[in-house]
Amino acid sequence: MVMPMAVRARTITKCFGDVIALDGVDLDVAEGRIHGLVGPNGAGKTTLLGLLLGLAAADSGRLEILGAPQGRAPAGVAGFVDGPGLYPSLTARQNLAALTALRGPDPGAPGIDDVLERVGLIQVADDRTRGFSLGMRQRLGLAAALLARPRLLVLDEPANGLDPSGKRQVHRVLTELARNGTAVVLSSHRMDDVEALCSEVTILATGRVVFSGPLAKLAAENRELDYRLGTSDPDAARRLAADTPGVRVVAGTGLLIVRALTPALDTLVTALVQGGIAVRELTPVVSPLEAAFLELTDQQEAAR
Repeated sequence: MVMPMAVRARTITKCFGDVIALDGVDLDVAEGRIHGLVGPNGAGKTTLLGLLLGLAAADSGRLEILGAPQGRAPAGVAGFVDGPGLYPSLTARQNLAALTALRGPDPGAPGIDDVLERVGLIQVADDRTRGFSLGMRQRLGLAAALLARPRLLVLDEPANGLDPSGKRQVHRVLTELARNGTAVVLSSHRMDDVEALCSEVTILATGRVVFSGPLAKLAAENRELDYRLGTSDPDAARRLAADTPGVRVVAGTGLLIVRALTPALDTLVTALVQGGIAVRELTPVVSPLEAAFLELTDQQEAAR
């Protein structure tokens, strides 16, 4: 089934003087999906988020948001880049009230207390935001975005500064939004957050897309990963791993570390099961997403 697209970008280019921030970027984000945007510092993530929010216009290429060609973001788009803009002398409730007044009346919009409750800030609704922690400011920025009833939500490091409870709250809100049809594009350096939330990811490096697609596809790419392998018979498992083409035993005696591409790993698991050896643990030492990120970072360092 073809999913309606909230974002469709083709060959987007954006320069700042002699600096090419985005170089021929393509991006598709379907409605009801959470799409991660990752890459090293200076990769162009913030610039791309700014284009989606209508804070800037591309120099060339075509950008459609919610089905309409865009130079500016249409109604139904909300979010923040480089942290939410807040009035430090106002309380959380007053900040949202001021934003509501600027936007004008919207009979279908959620109430201020409703969104504060959703992001876990209702208990500090009357506290001035100058005393808020980074994580609390991020959650208030999300609350402000929810007031707009977004069909496309664009967030820059939404889990930045969050404690485990706050992160769980934010994850729950984003998951519910996607379930109800909102497209979410989020940038994060936290690979665990991206993997927990996102069904698809785009990896940028020096302004170019180097990967875009489902997270599962990363594991199928031509990239070896290290896996922790725990079994009921470590010695027999080591012998089978050593005899399996494409698999290398990197370390371990009880819990093995093996290095392999996905097809070779599948062959090893089949051999273990057929040999009557129980597989008790099989997890990547570094996730496919983090491995791809580190590889890109290493390549950039080597090119300097």
